[in-house]
Amino acid sequence: MTSCYNRYWDVVWSGEGVTRKKGRLDRLEGTNLTVVVETEEKVEISFTRMWNSSLQAKVVPLNFDKRYVMLRGSSGFYTYAIYEHLEGWPAFDLDNTRIVFKLAKQKFRYMAIADNRQRYMPLPEDRSPERGKTLAYPEAVLLVNPIEPEFKGEVDDKYLYSCESQDIGVHGTGGPLKQFLTSHVGPTTLTVMHSTHYAGANITMKIGPNEPWKKVYGPAFAYLNSLSDGGDPLSLWDDAKKQMVNEVHMWPYDFIASEDFPPAKQRGSVGGRLLVLDRYVSNATISAECSYVGLAAPGEVGSWQLESKGYQFWTKTDEGGNFTINGIRPGDYNLYAWVPGFIGEYKFISVIRINPGCDIDIGDLVYEPPRNGSTLWEIDMEGTDSMDYGKDMQRYIPVRIWFSQLAKSDYSKDWFFAQVTRKKDNATYEGTTWQIKFLLDEVDEHAAYKLRLALATANVAELEVRVNEPNANPVFSTGQIGKDNTIARHGIHGLYRLFNVDIPVAQLRIGNNTLFLTQTARISPFQGVMYDYIRLEGPPQPRKTLKEI
Repeated sequence: MTSCYNRYWDVVWSGEGVTRKKGRLDRLEGTNLTVVVETEEKVEISFTRMWNSSLQAKVVPLNFDKRYVMLRGSSGFYTYAIYEHLEGWPAFDLDNTRIVFKLAKQKFRYMAIADNRQRYMPLPEDRSPERGKTLAYPEAVLLVNPIEPEFKGEVDDKYLYSCESQDIGVHGTGGPLKQFLTSHVGPTTLTVMHSTHYAGANITMKIGPNEPWKKVYGPAFAYLNSLSDGGDPLSLWDDAKKQMVNEVHMWPYDFIASEDFPPAKQRGSVGGRLLVLDRYVSNATISAECSYVGLAAPGEVGSWQLESKGYQFWTKTDEGGNFTINGIRPGDYNLYAWVPGFIGEYKFISVIRINPGCDIDIGDLVYEPPRNGSTLWEIDMEGTDSMDYGKDMQRYIPVRIWFSQLAKSDYSKDWFFAQVTRKKDNATYEGTTWQIKFLLDEVDEHAAYKLRLALATANVAELEVRVNEPNANPVFSTGQIGKDNTIARHGIHGLYRLFNVDIPVAQLRIGNNTLFLTQTARISPFQGVMYDYIRLEGPPQPRKTLKEI
């Protein structure tokens, strides 16, 4: 790889003796080289480093075994690593681990990370103080005097090129929606195995002092292709996509030498059917089409979002709600799922034990989403992000928003998905209050009303709910929530959160009502929330028709 001047694995970690606030970077450099396999068809080499007490606070307290594999006839190489922490070793926190490729800027100027995310890239010199201006945080740089004038006025920021794990391929932890950095100006390309981006400190991997732990990261495949003079450069992207499909079909690989990576015959599978029962949608169960179903470490509902020590295996259901998950490592798991168009998440009640070679038919699973009564109004979008709340991201959005369901407003145009702080003239910030106006034909004084409030992300935010009286004590507060930092990093979601709020019937009125949503945090421009779904439920009765305001 003459066009790659540097490539390495690294970790960012913290523990006793590490004083840097954001942790210490340890580039995992092996101290011992071993040729594990050398045949006419395959070569596998190992770089290892063993930890001992003399290295305390100097390097991460892990044994690591970094492997590279090359196959005859394959245009590329595989790399994977085995991390191991032994019982009795010092505790530490692992924030980030990745594979980094530093490429030659003379040859790698065009970046492609998706069919609709491809572009010619600026040069690294364009980010220098002489040519660029750093904005609200160091990663964001306004290109003032770039070497190539076509980039003048652009903002370069590596977070513009983040992708969800499900779209990158098969690597990463935190589930299929966890977002990772991919490539950026350098030119640099990354395979991120674990990071706190778009999730915050809650996903930091914390290894205890008496905790034995071992994990295999990868294998990842670095594919090299080329083009003859005069060919279409975009054909390289199409060729790489075909190769990725081939790699997915080959997984789990049968040529890996380490016993810590079990081949397909030593793994298991789970299948079944996912159904949804919501009697306000249908009296019968309906198929959970295109739903996500996965296995992750046992935990609470939704805990897979923050799970990073073990392994996760995910798939999507077909139109009948059927699913099969193959290639599962032996171990104990919970089955988790969520269904587009329905709030909340599902967890199968029992722990599923995977043994080598097992094929488990779990049968029909029925998810009953949270529901107390009929829907009075909703601001509805499918999924667990904020993509549909604002199609035109460049248009002006007022700070205070009024919304009238099924009347004069259209949430896809009039409801902005991100509620953030407002900058004042003296360079300080203030919280914001949004209003949802709605009509009630009647109010049942003996019934319960419930507000379902689903957030796509939160960052050092606090959301308060009031009904009809903007200055009264809130009927609900989230308290300070989230360290996702999605707003600063150009994301549409971080961690999914669902709040179920009891609305006091005494505060509701026949006729006009107003729901006030106040985001109180006001220290920085990056505090706030993004909405996924909001619904007001009334008593258990047929849905009412709302009159125009």
